[in-house]
Amino acid sequence: MKKVWKIVANKYFITGVAFITWCMFFDQNDWLSMHEKENDLTGQISNNAYLRNEIAKMDKERYDLLNDQRKIEKYARENYHMKRENEDVYVVDSM
Repeated sequence: MKKVWKIVANKYFITGVAFITWCMFFDQNDWLSMHEKENDLTGQISNNAYLRNEIAKMDKERYDLLNDQRKIEKYARENYHMKRENEDVYVVDSM
């Protein structure tokens, strides 16, 4: 017991424990902050993958609109309510 007390009462041991405690809980880059930053980074990476997927879909849609006449007509009818000469357009809102 005396040997354990001698090690615990050592000024270098106390300084080391205080330093480790300070670094883990009170420092600017403490453990909790680093964990939150890591979770935020993971979320940003998944968001980045989602946005890249959306960009690929939009690029495909743009390519189709520029090169396919039927797609252009469908887009104009759905978004701008355009019609042919002998047609009537009825707009139904679902809200």
